[in-house]
Amino acid sequence: MKWYLKVIRDNYANFSGRARRMEYWMFALINFIASIVLGIVDGATGMMNVEMGIGLLGGIYSLIVLIPGLAVAVRRLHDMGKSGWWLLIAFTGIGLIVLLVFYFMDSQPGENKWGPNPKEVEGGFDETDVAIDENV
Repeated sequence: MKWYLKVIRDNYANFSGRARRMEYWMFALINFIASIVLGIVDGATGMMNVEMGIGLLGGIYSLIVLIPGLAVAVRRLHDMGKSGWWLLIAFTGIGLIVLLVFYFMDSQPGENKWGPNPKEVEGGFDETDVAIDENV
């Protein structure tokens, strides 16, 4: 939850800097869960518009998280040394797969033109960043 709040509260419209994998994926996971819950609530209360495929609460929530979602996606691309303009390839269809691969890639080591590596600054790493030694 701290990663989600970090995006919403601390970096709401911050398109500069870098975002770790954990920050991006935890934000995406909590957004997904919140959207499902709000969809259920919208459906149960009759606020769902079947033609549009979204309800009142889900629509409001989507508008609230649109800017921070774009910002964390751009910062995630920056973390790999790529420009935020790469988001535009999503409109090609196949670009969604390319972006998904990018979002799973590890951070660019050291500092790049968007700032220092957040793993090194925060002094930690997530469990996906640990290399497994086969000789053990």
